[in-house]
Amino acid sequence: MRARIFQPAKTAMSSGQGKTKIWMLEFAPQSAREVDPLMGWTSSSDTQSQVRLRFDSKEAAMAYAKEHGIDADVLEPNKRKANVRARGYAENFAVDRRSAWTH
Repeated sequence: MRARIFQPAKTAMSSGQGKTKIWMLEFAPQSAREVDPLMGWTSSSDTQSQVRLRFDSKEAAMAYAKEHGIDADVLEPNKRKANVRARGYAENFAVDRRSAWTH
């Protein structure tokens, strides 16, 4: 079995870092998906593609994969630089601004 271990990215609808500290183990699909000719639904006989396991650390996920004989690829996350301004939100209303505040 092939799997990948990764840290999920934050959702596009949030600015926080919630749900980005966990590590996931997700199995690679073993068979191609098929389209049902009658209903048009997409289906697959591979039930492992539905399994997503959560772990608190990368080491725990790697240990689980090794213990169960799963060949796993570890994908390191691309960390972005923090976007923190020196004075924060209050800078928008400061009286000593260096540039004009326009909207």
